[in-house]
Amino acid sequence: MTSIPLFPLNTVLYPDGYLPLQIFEVRYLDMIRKCIMGEQPFGVVQLLDGAEVRKPGQLETLAPVGTLARVVDWAAPLSGLLQIKCMGMQRFHIVSSEQLKNGLWMGQIETLPPDKAIPIPREQQNVADALGALIRTLQEQKIPPEQMPLQPPYRLDECGWVANRWCELLSLNAMQKQLLLSQDNPVLRLELVQDMLTENGLLEE
Repeated sequence: MTSIPLFPLNTVLYPDGYLPLQIFEVRYLDMIRKCIMGEQPFGVVQLLDGAEVRKPGQLETLAPVGTLARVVDWAAPLSGLLQIKCMGMQRFHIVSSEQLKNGLWMGQIETLPPDKAIPIPREQQNVADALGALIRTLQEQKIPPEQMPLQPPYRLDECGWVANRWCELLSLNAMQKQLLLSQDNPVLRLELVQDMLTENGLLEE
């Protein structure tokens, strides 16, 4: 087991996902500076109850599964403000967690195995094709690379990568996001995403 700082957010980070953040709370400024200096990851976990910005007397409930994040770029445009860009690494399960006096959460975690590189089954090829079409559309719009919601390399031939990118792009509730993040089988995760895309009329038959 490993002890890491946790960053509860109203979003879910998936492996290989891109997450830009603005840091201004003291508890997180100190944490991120230490992570940058020590080239250490921190844990992004979904906030099931409570708000991202700390309030007096607020109770926070953390989701049981999260994703390690590494800082790939950062800037400090103002005193007391950090702008960071993170990439998702490995999923983890929180064994235990505690909130320190300064409000920072620390967690004892066990990492979960990474997705195996499984090719897209023929039955789910339309899911990968739709994602490829979306990436091409964004590129044609000349969106700057750092503002793209998906970062290369684009592994459109891998179940886990394609499923994870759709998980980030779709408007899902907290329970759906946790279900998908907790799913160890990337093929099944892709099938679940296909069902959601079909329900929302986002896939061509």
